[in-house]
Amino acid sequence: MAHKISDACVSCGACAGTCPVDAIKQDSPAYVITDGCIDCGACVSSCPVDAISA
Repeated sequence: MAHKISDACVSCGACAGTCPVDAIKQDSPAYVITDGCIDCGACVSSCPVDAISA
């Protein structure tokens, strides 16, 4: 199952830069993780507000 970005997202974009398969896209008002997510977890530790979970 792909990771999810919660409503706590502050749209900083830190997670998008860490995704090795470019599966994180800016949406309104926050970022979203697309179906291309490979569940590597790289984005989780990059989020400064802990808005990403498995």
